[in-house]
Amino acid sequence: MINVDGPPAYAGAVADLKADRRARSTLSLSNGAYLNNIIEQDHRFNKEADYGEPGFRSVEVACRTIAGYAAMHAIRKGQVRWVAKGDAIEQREFIRTILGIAA
Repeated sequence: MINVDGPPAYAGAVADLKADRRARSTLSLSNGAYLNNIIEQDHRFNKEADYGEPGFRSVEVACRTIAGYAAMHAIRKGQVRWVAKGDAIEQREFIRTILGIAA
């Protein structure tokens, strides 16, 4: 089941996925304005971090910036088991690996 907030395009998209056999035939949609709040709250920190930015000059820079915010947020939440919250060196190496930055 997928919870959506109501836009009519979702129903058509799911029907297309089922027709192309890229989604199970048992997949269903549930319309509920507040059912996705937990998921929406998970990436609010990324949104907040972007508000102060004057704008990105390219899509690549925007993608790398958002990936960096998401990686640091995952570390803060303890979702990266092999990187300790207080270990700045391991965090730096994790970020370099995720973003493909040369050492």
